[in-house]
Amino acid sequence: MRVDVHLPDLGEDSDEAIIVSGWLAKLGSPLKEGEDLLELTTDKAAFSLPAPRDGVLTELRVHDGDTIKVGDVVCIFEV
Repeated sequence: MRVDVHLPDLGEDSDEAIIVSGWLAKLGSPLKEGEDLLELTTDKAAFSLPAPRDGVLTELRVHDGDTIKVGDVVCIFEV
């Protein structure tokens, strides 16, 4: 089953984030729920986006330096 991973609601009046360190997970890697996928920053905080469930990272939709908005698909998982 294919799962789209979206940038979640960031709270604190932030609606976008910048990818600062590229992907921490590698394409084709099996991942466990909660493992960090990539690092992001907003104008208020830095954080990591975790894997939503166990699966394999099959497609990257964003890259280092990209600005993404809440709801944007950042990657695709196969579970």
